[in-house]
Amino acid sequence: MPDIHITEFAKAAGCAAKIGPGDLHDILSGLPVRSSPDLLLGFEDSDDAGIFRLTDDIALVQTVDFFTPIVDDPYTFGQVAAANALSDVYAMGGKPLTALNLIAFPIATLDKSVLKAIVAGGLDKINESGAVLCGGHSIKDQEIKYGVSVTGRVHPDKFWANRHARVGDTILLTKRIGTGILTTAIKQKLAGPEVEKRVAASMIRLNDKAADIAAGFNIRACTDVTGFGLFGHLLEVAIASRVCVEIDTATVPLFEGVQDYFARGAYPGGGKANFNYCECRLMAKQGRTIERSTLDIMLDPQTSGGLLLFVREKDKQALLHQLHSSGIEDAADIGRVTDGPAGKLIYF
Repeated sequence: MPDIHITEFAKAAGCAAKIGPGDLHDILSGLPVRSSPDLLLGFEDSDDAGIFRLTDDIALVQTVDFFTPIVDDPYTFGQVAAANALSDVYAMGGKPLTALNLIAFPIATLDKSVLKAIVAGGLDKINESGAVLCGGHSIKDQEIKYGVSVTGRVHPDKFWANRHARVGDTILLTKRIGTGILTTAIKQKLAGPEVEKRVAASMIRLNDKAADIAAGFNIRACTDVTGFGLFGHLLEVAIASRVCVEIDTATVPLFEGVQDYFARGAYPGGGKANFNYCECRLMAKQGRTIERSTLDIMLDPQTSGGLLLFVREKDKQALLHQLHSSGIEDAADIGRVTDGPAGKLIYF
């Protein structure tokens, strides 16, 4: 396989290539969507996947995710893209069953071995999840894109959704924040192979173990942290549940070097779109101020980020202990749900 840098075939990397939340809201608003009593969850609350009931005991979890290269190694890119797509099923409390590949590739200008490595990396994570690859679809494109459509299974009465957070819940995060900033720093040649290795190790790690452990507790709501940043996805839950979330930014686990690379100009464009959309719903805690740079980091677009678990206060220590004991050492208590202004996020 030729030695190439596949991030050079991407204008925006990973989930930072997403259409911004404001534009997406405008596009989807008012569409004449057909309803069904068996569609238990659609896109009305910005959930990670749709839920469709088949029987009294079985519902399908359906999701799709694809994007441009976020790392230079083709195999690793495939792993990251598949792990990112599979995460949506875990965020609903489901188990992945089947997967379909989505591929866009400049076949006339890049060697086929590059695409084979991407697909092999994706298959590695699909197999690890226990799902089976059923096929896929490919097109010719000037920009590399890869991802997976995943179908999973969950009980119709036991899925996790954005709308069920309750006042008093504790909010746990299972992975560090900063993938968008670090991968941008790598692309800008500000960061080297060691940084890429560290951030890739997080992005290729499935959220299956965290979801399995969480399933033993009364999870009120759950989502994963991806392209709209930590604060963006927290706001999706706050809006859907009609509650306020309060976040202690000092407790949010960050990758080493994130603040330094941000100060040196490594920040993806998607983060700016996230800030513009979320700014009107963000409030500093009375008497407290934080640097604007901290807000920007909290809105950094993540790729294959961790789960946000909303759990009862009395269960948080036991859940954290089990997460840490299982090797999910970065899991942290970052905030709580309050009776403050509904649909708002208070930070300090």
